[in-house]
Amino acid sequence: MRKSIIALCVAQLLAAPICLAAEISQDKVSDLQRQVESLNSQVIELTEWLEENDERLDDTERHTALDRIQISGDFRTKVHTLSYDDVTYAPGANVDFDDFAAKAMQGVFGDPMSADSPIGKMMQAYPDLAQAFMAGQLQGVGAFASGAPQQYDIDNDMFYTTRLRLNLRAEVWDNVSFSGRLTMFKNWGDDTDVQVFDSWRSFNMDGTSSGNPSGDDLFVERAYFDWKNVAGSPLYISFGRRPSTYGVPTNFRENEKRGGTPSGHVVNFNFDGATFGYHMDEITGTEGQVVRLCLGQGYESEYGNGELYNEIVTKDTYLGGFNIDLLNDDNNFLQFILFGAKDINDGFKGTFAMPDMMLPEDQQGTGISPVVRYQPGNVIGDMLLGGLTFAREEDNDIKWFTSVGWTRSMPNGEAGMFGGFHSDAVYQVTDIDATGMPVMAVSGATSSKDRDGYSLYAGIQVPVGNGKFGLEYNYGSKYWTPFTQAQDDPIGSKLATRGHVGELYYMYDINPNMFIKLAGLYYDYEYSGSGTPVGEPQSIDELQDGTAVSLLPVIDKAYDINASITVKF
Repeated sequence: MRKSIIALCVAQLLAAPICLAAEISQDKVSDLQRQVESLNSQVIELTEWLEENDERLDDTERHTALDRIQISGDFRTKVHTLSYDDVTYAPGANVDFDDFAAKAMQGVFGDPMSADSPIGKMMQAYPDLAQAFMAGQLQGVGAFASGAPQQYDIDNDMFYTTRLRLNLRAEVWDNVSFSGRLTMFKNWGDDTDVQVFDSWRSFNMDGTSSGNPSGDDLFVERAYFDWKNVAGSPLYISFGRRPSTYGVPTNFRENEKRGGTPSGHVVNFNFDGATFGYHMDEITGTEGQVVRLCLGQGYESEYGNGELYNEIVTKDTYLGGFNIDLLNDDNNFLQFILFGAKDINDGFKGTFAMPDMMLPEDQQGTGISPVVRYQPGNVIGDMLLGGLTFAREEDNDIKWFTSVGWTRSMPNGEAGMFGGFHSDAVYQVTDIDATGMPVMAVSGATSSKDRDGYSLYAGIQVPVGNGKFGLEYNYGSKYWTPFTQAQDDPIGSKLATRGHVGELYYMYDINPNMFIKLAGLYYDYEYSGSGTPVGEPQSIDELQDGTAVSLLPVIDKAYDINASITVKF
């Protein structure tokens, strides 16, 4: 472009003296010719300089243009019909009855034979407990129920949500790029950002902010940079908030390409950390083979937790392991994942609103739910997670996958308010108030035994006309505990379910950037506590017949019939 402009200017200057030659003297012609020759010499020098610097200038311009952030995204509106069958609320705690009996006999709680003493009032409030106590049947650690189990069905006929995701990308340099995603996920008619604590799904925390509907805030789901071909090698390094959601094979039901690095069967959880990857293609000759060492932090124990009072007993939770794409070509994908979590605490930092029944009687029924900032109170152990996933796309566009997952909990015997690692908290009665209500404190956990959990996940997607039918099934055992809490299923992450889940869906492509999805999910829970490592998983049947207790309500069976429309831009 610069050469064309200069050439045009020179041509105009050369033409001018020719047109006026007949009207000027010979001396002026000679003078003009000398000026033209001088100008021509300068043009030649400028042209040579431009040719020498043309490549550098073009690269600079290209680099400046690509420095600008590219924005893409998707917008989804979804409506659900949710049904919960045989929900059971059997509140209670596990009490050290040996300790209670010893204190009672020592008169710590007053005269057991006096109806006006604290223990006498407690026995009047809990006649079954009094009968068992007088018969000498309260021994060891046992369940202390706060009341008879309640069972009921719940139907939410219409539950609407809106999700907006904005993808950000910028080319920083030839081998350095930035990627990010901002997510807003809200349910209609709600902008409180806090939910009433009726399950672990309702607990707002760092790792689930992108998959838990709240208000109209934009959360940073991911933000990281990639440094590729470090020193000209196949090594790449990446730091930041990781792309750890919607990995294979969960991307099929989302009608999108691979969204996250780790297996979606084992990990669908936001965390901050680093990845060191190495492309093995040239060494092994296997297409798409990548070995990754992934490191991260899941919990910060001190900063912001009142560390200046020097009362912190929890520890930072660190994650580390390998994520290996064994094969990734046009048709096949095979991935192996194995990682560990060190120093898991009895929960995460987060917020929730206190449920009405957990408030003092004089505050119940007011519609006012205090918002609580919760932070863990104890380290409960370590954990290992692994998985193997195979997905294939046939030449006729049929897609199918199978995946197996495994988790191992390694408790240390400690517990917090909500329990230990796959064990319940053991409470000791420290006092009895004037109304006969026991005051209790955590003394330990019901078990310190290592527990193994496993899960199976399979699915198929078949093209039909302008759409595709999909069928998926997954099963989780009693102690199955993946990191998939950011999956945006409103009943709860289907892949964290301790039990069976079946899903049938149809997706119709309106155009390449717009589709409609109709789906139905059926949950059949076998154990409580799906999606959390805290607390002993209790049999749903035992909770229903009153032989077990649970801090939170538990679901037996549930249905989610939903329809959505998604636009990509």
